Amino acid sequence: MRTLLRTITLLGACAFASVAQAKSFRTVVIDPGHGGHDKGGQWGRVYEKHLALDTALRLEAHLKKMGFNTFVTRRSDYFISLPQRVTIANRYRNAIFVSIHYNYTWKQQVSGLETFYNRSDSQKLAQFVQQGMINRVHCIDRGAKYARFYVIRHTEIPAVLAECGFVSNQTERDRMKSAWYRDTLAKGIAEGIQRFRNEG
Repeated sequence: MRTLLRTITLLGACAFASVAQAKSFRTVVIDPGHGGHDKGGQWGRVYEKHLALDTALRLEAHLKKMGFNTFVTRRSDYFISLPQRVTIANRYRNAIFVSIHYNYTWKQQVSGLETFYNRSDSQKLAQFVQQGMINRVHCIDRGAKYARFYVIRHTEIPAVLAECGFVSNQTERDRMKSAWYRDTLAKGIAEGIQRFRNEG
């Protein structure tokens, strides 16, 4: 009985420590998807790699105003492999990882925003980031979803991948070409991150 009680106490302490760690993080590793020869989704001259980088840098600016430390995996148009992105993220312990992408499908009528997570420690972060974007831009809410994307599966810190709209959808493509839209999305993501720190 005493052994059981000690085990329960230890598990409770570990759970409390995990929650405390999630709330105390100070650094956000921001990962603009694609880059260089990897253009990502594209339609005409609208490339995901450019949209993701611009949104990521805007996200960094908003997070710094909120008092976060940041690290961006790429700051210009060059290629970084998925393992390299994970290696960068795993250098940090008191941190979270946010990968920025724009979506694409051959079904041109499909639209909306969605955020992916892989582990339970990242689910609330995905939900808050998703809600932050939806609150700001009022698009179709495709939800926070489980996925096995490489960068969120292999990171050792809470990690999410945000899809900020469909390049393949004309209405969303026209909006994402606007600096105002990308900045508003970035602000929503930042607010979701801040909420995760405060409530996670």
